Amino acid sequence: MIDVDLQLAVRDGARRFDLAARFASNAPFAALYGPSGSGKSLTLQAIAGLQRPTAGHIRIGGRTLFDAARGIEVPPHERRIGYLFQHYALFPHLSVRQNVAFGLTSWRRHRLEAADARRVQSLLERFGLAEMADSRPARLSGGQQQRVALARALACEPRVLLLDEPFAALNPMLRAALRHELAEVRRQWNIPAVMVSHDAEDVLQLADVAFLYQQGQVTREVDLRSGASRELARRELTGEDGREDTALRRRLRALLDGRDKP
Repeated sequence: MIDVDLQLAVRDGARRFDLAARFASNAPFAALYGPSGSGKSLTLQAIAGLQRPTAGHIRIGGRTLFDAARGIEVPPHERRIGYLFQHYALFPHLSVRQNVAFGLTSWRRHRLEAADARRVQSLLERFGLAEMADSRPARLSGGQQQRVALARALACEPRVLLLDEPFAALNPMLRAALRHELAEVRRQWNIPAVMVSHDAEDVLQLADVAFLYQQGQVTREVDLRSGASRELARRELTGEDGREDTALRRRLRALLDGRDKP
């Protein structure tokens, strides 16, 4: 269960943006969908502990990460959250292996323990990165950089995976294959995921439920498993090429775009 009810404000000079986001779901893969600047990424940052809400709560899997009324605020490094940033945020001076292992070390412990080293090697092999483990990110393709960032997010054995526009930096020709790979990874690790996107195809291909954002508020919930039948919906929505435009897909796209009412 992901249960988010938060308020926060950010300022940029004289400008102020207010976020009041509230949603809850047991779905394994949730999407925060809407235009740029509507508060989606800010919500992820609050979940991860990178932004501090002024009110509300954040609960994941029955564990309270933040509760303003009760004075609870779990530090970011203790939240067990895997975060895939929009442009991956890889460290250019570190190798692929060092990037994947980054969250497992600290200023007090520079060397990996044996179990952590085995986990890093397993992730490198799982994502096809073992042969380039000593390379720097600049030598990798966009798809390879995404795999490094995803492996790093999984290295800490997170309880939830946060994905901020995971395909925005990719060539459109790569997106279909990497959507499928991301879906397989989430199922393999069996952890809930929350994805930010303003691309309806990302949502249709990956998510079970979508929360629509407008001007800092969640305005609608769309259950992407509903339709003619749950199985039909999932079968159509997880096709590898994502090209078949069925009646259900057109209906869901209309709901996501606010052109139809449930």
